[in-house]
Amino acid sequence: MIGYPESLTDPSYRGQILVLTYPLVGNYGVPSHEEIDPLLNGLPAYFESSQIHVAALVVGQASAEFSHHLASSSLGEWLKREGIPAIYGVDTRAITKRIREEGVMLGKILFPTSVVGASSYQASSSDDDVAAAVLPEYQNVAWVDPNATNLVAEVSCKTPTLYSPAPGTELKRPDGRTVRIVAVDIGMKYNQIRCFVKRGVELLVVPWDHDFLAEPMDGLFLSNGPGDPTTITATIERVKQALALKKFPIFGICLGHQVFALASGAQTEKMKYGNRGQNIPCTDMLTGRCYITSQNHGYAVKAETLPPNVKELFVNANDGSNEGIYHTELPYFSVQFHPESNPGPRDTEVLFDIFISTVTRCLSTGKVEGPVEFPGAEAAQARRQQREQWERELAADDSDKSGRIVNGRRIRKVLVLGSGGLSIGQAGEFDYSGSQAIKALKEEGIYTILINPNIATIQTSKGLADKCYFLPVTPDCVRKVILHERPDGIYCTFGGQTALNIGVKLRDEFAELGVQVLGTQIETIMVTEDRELFASAMAEIGEKCAKSHAANSIEEAVVAANDIGYPLIIRAAYALGGLGSGFASNEEELVALCRKAFAASPQVLVERSMKGWKEIEYEVVRDSCDNCITLTLWASTLVTLSSWRLVRL
Repeated sequence: MIGYPESLTDPSYRGQILVLTYPLVGNYGVPSHEEIDPLLNGLPAYFESSQIHVAALVVGQASAEFSHHLASSSLGEWLKREGIPAIYGVDTRAITKRIREEGVMLGKILFPTSVVGASSYQASSSDDDVAAAVLPEYQNVAWVDPNATNLVAEVSCKTPTLYSPAPGTELKRPDGRTVRIVAVDIGMKYNQIRCFVKRGVELLVVPWDHDFLAEPMDGLFLSNGPGDPTTITATIERVKQALALKKFPIFGICLGHQVFALASGAQTEKMKYGNRGQNIPCTDMLTGRCYITSQNHGYAVKAETLPPNVKELFVNANDGSNEGIYHTELPYFSVQFHPESNPGPRDTEVLFDIFISTVTRCLSTGKVEGPVEFPGAEAAQARRQQREQWERELAADDSDKSGRIVNGRRIRKVLVLGSGGLSIGQAGEFDYSGSQAIKALKEEGIYTILINPNIATIQTSKGLADKCYFLPVTPDCVRKVILHERPDGIYCTFGGQTALNIGVKLRDEFAELGVQVLGTQIETIMVTEDRELFASAMAEIGEKCAKSHAANSIEEAVVAANDIGYPLIIRAAYALGGLGSGFASNEEELVALCRKAFAASPQVLVERSMKGWKEIEYEVVRDSCDNCITLTLWASTLVTLSSWRLVRL
């Protein structure tokens, strides 16, 4: 169970009034406190700490009815049990807008003690006076600034506790002992303990002011927590000593990230708004990838104060604030966000694996030296160096700086194969995508040429492409345009099936013609279009597929059908719209479908029918840094699978 049970028990919220903007809260209830997590020495299975840490809760609508299968009580009952005040019927979006305009501010909730009067209104033709409303009295409370106190001391554990992995799952040192990590609890969430223990690590959790340097350890972990990091000077000083010892790798999260930065000599600052949410983008400065993260903090590290040997690891893509740092010479790093967050996303939980692999590397070599090794960083650095080299070479002998650099060539002129006629496989959506491609190219200052015989399309409109050829999209016409215009690059993926087929037919000529294929490469197109290659590629990456055989004749299709068994689905190759594809429940229907399919395609795929199953289809855009964005997601009763494609960029 995720959501408000996690947020309310997150120690990072200590002393704060939590406002939830989701329209309805409480509809899935609260899980049982009695159910125990076997990995956590008797701690609750569905919460992040032993109690609610928020000072109060404000929601728009509260549901007294709950339906989640894990729920044992309502949200209201849980709050009453914990003695936490809460109100609903509040315009929480207006409160959020106010905070976004004014910044984080102190607040308090006042409840009426009694109603001392009632409003009334009586009017007559002779009396224009209106009786004044008498407001109820409220029980006032003093203003309290939670950041002025040591909140960490309130939420940290009181005595050291050892958490051990399940027998048989232990991660061993070279001497046979279990790898031990010491975790400094400055507001630790239970899921951080889970992330370590399930990876076979023995975790010793110690209080915030404990002398952890006296404990035997293979690595040091600094947890999340609430409040101003500068208030826990005892922890900062010990971490500073740990950095100087150079005896073990160090990893910090959230408040632990700020403590690591302070111990390194950097400074922190209170943010005007803070970052609290589950969909905050952070850019990896080593690879360029962007991760969606979960965050809960009101303070941030000032990147400009970092010492020379500590660099930025992550940066917030929204406000540019620091989200992570790493030491350039030693295995120390930290992040501001929560890679262990239960609600998700879980994209960055790999940081626990990176830390543990760093610990094991240091143990195996017997040396604590060198920076943490992040996957993809070396390849990204090589790409950057290659691009810089290309830029230097081009700058040395080329005065024209327009266009983009692709594989060492400056792309100034691009040929786009258009959508052609409005037929199945190259309909209106390709007119749209082609139009967007032309607009994007022009924004980059790239001269754009279009081949499209259909004058009734958006992409052929005046003002889009710099030059438009109203010619059939055929190999001969495309070849002649390339020889005449001499473009630097060509796009074959914005014109539907016809353009894809042209790319396949001319793939061996593009290099000789001096044109570079941009975007999806021809080899990838062939894998997605050739049914047999597609099935092999799916098997290569371990994806489950229905049993199938590729056939190049009706006779081969009949043999394949008898091997697989009816009912079947027949798919024509090289046909985005599924020309000639359909379902066959017997040999007669199979032969009829194959005749139609072979009239449009040289190959068919005979596959076990999945009719009646549920289909979930999603479209993903991916860039050169492997950032992926899911555009659509829907489900329906499966009728055809012709829209599924494997794209390997």
